[in-house]
Amino acid sequence: MTRGDTDEPLLASDEPAPVEVLRPAGRSAFFIVCDHAGARIPRALGSLGLTEADLARHIAWDIGAASVARRLADAFDACAVLQRYSRLVIDCNRPPASTTSIVSESERTPIPGNRHVDAAERRRRERALFTPYHARIRRLLDERAAAGRRTVLVAMHSFTPQFLGVARPWQVGVLYQRDPRFARALLAVLRADAALSVGDNQPYAVGDLSDYAIPEHGEKRGLPHVEIEVRQDLIADEFGQREWAERLRIALTLAAHDLEAR
Repeated sequence: MTRGDTDEPLLASDEPAPVEVLRPAGRSAFFIVCDHAGARIPRALGSLGLTEADLARHIAWDIGAASVARRLADAFDACAVLQRYSRLVIDCNRPPASTTSIVSESERTPIPGNRHVDAAERRRRERALFTPYHARIRRLLDERAAAGRRTVLVAMHSFTPQFLGVARPWQVGVLYQRDPRFARALLAVLRADAALSVGDNQPYAVGDLSDYAIPEHGEKRGLPHVEIEVRQDLIADEFGQREWAERLRIALTLAAHDLEAR
């Protein structure tokens, strides 16, 4: 399924482009990325051997994250960049050389269409999805820098209530690595709400092997940044997406003001 003529483009001319950009001229300092916004599989790869039910699960995408990102972009008048294809084709929040960039198993579910991916096929998927997505982010950030615009990078994600049978108590996680400036400000704002259980680098932590967007576009540029993870059962429907977008709008605004005041 994944071998054959890898000179052939992965995406057909009538398939959606991998990158969606909202409000490219948005006036806000916030710049939002959503690496796992979609669950599409290129037609050339069939279904990767998975059922429709599997492709609706978290293994394929970050449920609810795209909707929250869109609502934040509208609320802030912020630029947002979303990646439309499934993380199972290639994970756009992993370095391409990472062993988790293209997985043959995810959360104990075998991915048959990834079982025999060779180096040429890896490059084909990278060229089709990973490269244009991050190239667009770089270009937009370069334009903002050239214009002297302030930028705060926000990477929007979601996480499963349970992982491999273990319950996760947090409703939201605030993730960072080398530069905690903005993340700590956001943590303080969210933790002021006693009803919330807020993870500090939980349920994940940003790392050079496990992440790409924050190290590449945030840390290397010296931009204030944060990765936000919202538990998926809280944003699985429109009501929850609207509620969490508003909660994050307020929290991000307050955290940005706090950062500016320091």
